[in-house]
Amino acid sequence: MEDIFEEYAAMVRERLYRMFPEEKLPQGEVSDAARYSLSAGGKRVRPLLTLAFCAMCGGKPEKAVDAACAVEYMHTFSLIHDDMPCMDNDDLRRGKPSCHKAFGETAALLAGDLLAILPFETIAASRDISPAAAVKCVNALSHYCGVYGMIGGQQIDTQKAGEELPGELLLSMYSMKTSALLKAACLCGVYCAEPGEYEQKYEQAAAEYAENLGLAFQIIDDILDVTSSPEVLGKAVGNDADNDKHTYVRTYGLEAAKEAAARYTDKAVSALEAFGESEDVKRFTLALLGRNN
Repeated sequence: MEDIFEEYAAMVRERLYRMFPEEKLPQGEVSDAARYSLSAGGKRVRPLLTLAFCAMCGGKPEKAVDAACAVEYMHTFSLIHDDMPCMDNDDLRRGKPSCHKAFGETAALLAGDLLAILPFETIAASRDISPAAAVKCVNALSHYCGVYGMIGGQQIDTQKAGEELPGELLLSMYSMKTSALLKAACLCGVYCAEPGEYEQKYEQAAAEYAENLGLAFQIIDDILDVTSSPEVLGKAVGNDADNDKHTYVRTYGLEAAKEAAARYTDKAVSALEAFGESEDVKRFTLALLGRNN
């Protein structure tokens, strides 16, 4: 598993900064701030899944690199804005000062805006996929990052801080906040593969996988916020409690949260059966469950 995903990660790294200007511009600080957050590392889960799903659908992963980079731009935009004082007010991201701490709030806000727009230029300019596939990727990314997806979930998260959330609304928030962008990532991989008559089958399985992976991923984040340390996690811990946010751990307790994370991970793995050969992605998924940061 490590070899193929390391290969995918190298493909993304090689192209991730191609859309940024090389020359020094008067407005260059916004590019510097965006680069800073992109280069902070992280697991690159979403772009790796884009390439992996393209391969599982019979496509060449090279075709999906632009779409994978687009997904990572969108994810990084969300992290920059999430860390800002009006949101989660986090000073650290992946062990480094958050973008707004390193560059100031104005540059961070604009860097996030830049990375929210850049995905669509990247996909539209791609020479690796057909125009029809590009339109499908743009549609998926737009939908799952909008009011019914990532942005909608973040709005609930901030708006409902301090309130008691029923379990159903909590999971709905997690679905929008976390599962949605994972769905976009996996679906972009499907569309870049252009699997013909199997596309609808793969769409359904990819969405089911991403929905359950996202729920597990967010619940594990909740667990780590109360069990980990800043040194291991790369950011402050205890922020959920400090910001009076409702989490799965707060609602159901630590042990129930661990059981739920395992349950949703099992559902995600089961969804991969639709793709035939998927052992690499199965191992990757199970490794995410056991992560400590």
